[in-house]
Amino acid sequence: METLLGFSRLLDRFLGTVAKFGGWAGVILVVVVCYDVVARYFGVPKPFGLNSTMIQESEYWFHSYLIVLVIGYGYIRQAHVRIDLLRETLSDSKKYWIEFCGVIAFLLPYSILGIWLSLPYTINSFNQGEISKSQNGLSNIWMLKGGLVILFILLLLAAISQLIKSYAGIRGQLPQEMKQMTIGGDH
Repeated sequence: METLLGFSRLLDRFLGTVAKFGGWAGVILVVVVCYDVVARYFGVPKPFGLNSTMIQESEYWFHSYLIVLVIGYGYIRQAHVRIDLLRETLSDSKKYWIEFCGVIAFLLPYSILGIWLSLPYTINSFNQGEISKSQNGLSNIWMLKGGLVILFILLLLAAISQLIKSYAGIRGQLPQEMKQMTIGGDH
């Protein structure tokens, strides 16, 4: 069990590192939005041959990658929506079982299906050299669509980590410091 928990910790660290890049996407998003507003209202020139359409499209690219890169970390940190009305009255053992069954029945199939459906979508975009629908927009749309693949891969890794931790919890072998990341804390 200790080997599995070590693997879960490794996955959690990886998801945390990826989320830091997502945080930087958020910082860049704020800078780009502020620059876009200033450039539009005060006539500041656009750098690097960019135009207003490209800058505005890059805003939703950064917003997308902000979400994509932090979703796995958000799941393992219990930042997702739960319906706690009944769950909070249950024993820890039952919470571990709910987490375990939920990951197996919903999150693992959802992640695998998401990868299976979004990968061809991204590959097709790459092969076609898809560009923005706008005449002077961004190219390489496959990178934006590839975010879907990354999102589902990160969710799959988070699901594997949670599955390991909830299984350890069911067996009574989950270290106390990992409990809150598995079933959440008391509110």
